[in-house]
Amino acid sequence: MLAFLLELREGLLTGVVYPFAVFMALVWLLWIVKVVLARRYRPWTEPYETTTSVIIPVVDEPADLFRDVLDRIVAQRPTEIAVVINGPRNPVLEEVCDERGVWWTWTPVPGKRNALKVGLEATSGEIAVLVDSDTVWTPSTLSELVKPFRDPRVGGVTTRQRILRPARVVLTRWADWLESVRCKYSMPAMSVVGTVGCLPGRTIAFRRQILLDCLHDFLTEKFLGVFLEVSDDRTLTNYTLKAGYRTVYQSTSLVYTDAPVRIGKLVKQQYRWARGSQYNTLRMLPWMLRNTRLLALLYVSDVLVPFVLLGTFAAWIGAAWRHLRPGVYQDMPLPSGDPARSLTLLVCLSAVMSLVSIAVRFGRHFAYRPQDILFLPAFMLINTVVLLPVRLIGFFRCAHNASWGTRADSFAGERARSPQVLIPYLIGGAMLAGSVAMSLYG
Repeated sequence: MLAFLLELREGLLTGVVYPFAVFMALVWLLWIVKVVLARRYRPWTEPYETTTSVIIPVVDEPADLFRDVLDRIVAQRPTEIAVVINGPRNPVLEEVCDERGVWWTWTPVPGKRNALKVGLEATSGEIAVLVDSDTVWTPSTLSELVKPFRDPRVGGVTTRQRILRPARVVLTRWADWLESVRCKYSMPAMSVVGTVGCLPGRTIAFRRQILLDCLHDFLTEKFLGVFLEVSDDRTLTNYTLKAGYRTVYQSTSLVYTDAPVRIGKLVKQQYRWARGSQYNTLRMLPWMLRNTRLLALLYVSDVLVPFVLLGTFAAWIGAAWRHLRPGVYQDMPLPSGDPARSLTLLVCLSAVMSLVSIAVRFGRHFAYRPQDILFLPAFMLINTVVLLPVRLIGFFRCAHNASWGTRADSFAGERARSPQVLIPYLIGGAMLAGSVAMSLYG
């Protein structure tokens, strides 16, 4: 934020165009667009009657949690429920299903995608509702979720999602903040234009025929020569959009889910999400550029931001190594003759400006949960120290196959290798080099 303001000032005074300032201006412009669109968002209110099939893939949930998940779903009386236990047999979960009178089946093939196929083939509702096995519904989740399907143009719908017991530790509070930001800005904005780019998978609903039509590709389509199991929710969203349907957000349909309380599991979760999101961005980019340029801009900027930030940090370190002030910082009244002290002061000032930027951009969340403003420095630290490197590594390795990461006995990945795996490394290397050059010489 500090570098952006200084370069903007310098550009206005001298007429010099700074690439970093141009990029950050675009980021802020996209934020303004999201805010304006989000204010136009309204949830669907007219009831809609249809048949619903709830499909729940499960591997190893604790019995008490899974019992609660089923109880809440059964209470809302969907047309049918299918639990698909995949991987090793799990007699405890089988017994929980029997206790609740819920139909279940077992498949020895691990992986959520195959489990969704099994569940889809065993059910017949017009609307297929895909539910993660640790997602807790609220009393009107289902009835609110199906309302947008009154519009025949709507093919997929997602819920509002929050974290259970968010105040337990800083990590759960941070995860709840991320969910809140997504539900108050990105998803309502994209929903207004009918192109929510990723319908989050904790609970999502699709027209069953869409899933049947894309099932073969969903189970076999490769990216750069490798089949990737991750990001099934965004992959299904992609197929829905490419089929010509609208994908939307229904804010009145609320679910809760747990979040990691240990940093190791958080890193694995975010790494899986980073790989899945970014490989889908690369795969869908040609289609997005032809059909929904706003979505393309949002996802491309999301990919670029970590590279640009790392380039800025690299410029600071390089300048400190050479005992210089980076570019536009020359005119700042920093201590002379002490590069280490100057750099420390510069980093602190930049951190403060970043905090102000976050507070401004995500003010709607802090209006909803004002106590979180006290945790803003911790949120920024997690974003910088954890999320930034994880997203960078996730991009470089987005064509690598890998296991699920956060669950034992889940999909382990194929052993196939392809020389095309180098493509994200080449693209990422070019972006990283460009961001460093932009910060050093822009």
